[in-house]
Amino acid sequence: MATVLDKELKRQVSVDGVDYTVAVDPDGLRLTGKGKRKPEVELRWRDLLSGEAAMAVALNASLARQQSVPAPVAESSTDSGSKGSPKKHAR
Repeated sequence: MATVLDKELKRQVSVDGVDYTVAVDPDGLRLTGKGKRKPEVELRWRDLLSGEAAMAVALNASLARQQSVPAPVAESSTDSGSKGSPKKHAR
């Protein structure tokens, strides 16, 4: 028989040499950098069960992938007519 989770449980975990505090409570779980106050990851049990958490993970992964891939460089136009042509001033 499992023990009922009725209060917060905290444990320390090290990921790639960086220490974090994992807090598990009846509402969900939080992963906070050691010595920090603001959680880096917060997951509610309800979101996990409804699939919202999976959608958020997929969205964050796609955004991280977009940021890590450099944007394509736009090719400059070789049309000499548009570059350097004098503009007429309206009076």
